[in-house]
Amino acid sequence: MPSLNRIVMAKASRAMVRRLGPDQLDAAEISGNWGEQFKFRSYQKFRFPEYDVCQGPFTGPGGKPLKFDLILANQVWEHLDRPYQATKNIRKMLRKGGHFWLAVPFYIPFHAAPADCSRWSARGLKNLLIESGFAEAAIQCGQWGNRQAALRNMELPWPPEYDETRDSLADDPEMPICAWAMAQKI
Repeated sequence: MPSLNRIVMAKASRAMVRRLGPDQLDAAEISGNWGEQFKFRSYQKFRFPEYDVCQGPFTGPGGKPLKFDLILANQVWEHLDRPYQATKNIRKMLRKGGHFWLAVPFYIPFHAAPADCSRWSARGLKNLLIESGFAEAAIQCGQWGNRQAALRNMELPWPPEYDETRDSLADDPEMPICAWAMAQKI
């Protein structure tokens, strides 16, 4: 069963990616395997912390930054020591018109893997992306959560598995559990 924390985010984010036409995209993913569900033209994975996007854009032959149409980062930005620098580096790796999608937790327990450094709401993600060079008009953000899901996040084992018979997916804007955003380099 999937994590309660990711049900709404995953559905909304899949729609965002599908609207881009995945079969026409060269995509990269920073950690995780969320992008495997799509049929991209090409798909590369870069595992954090082996590949630390805080240190600079990923490079290919001759030291040139690798370029992508879409870069995905699912539940990794909270682990980065320098998320603003990492986001600037992501922007350098995007082709003109390319997109950066990221999803992060807001109200969940501390989980150091290897570190736990930051939390963002949808507005916070928008600010991160703007301060990293993305145009405000080219950013879409969302967030989801409710108090019942917040309580479930206090249970062990963690994270809570989604149980459709008892877990409400109703949104309470004052109790975000996770946030996500898609930004386009224009």
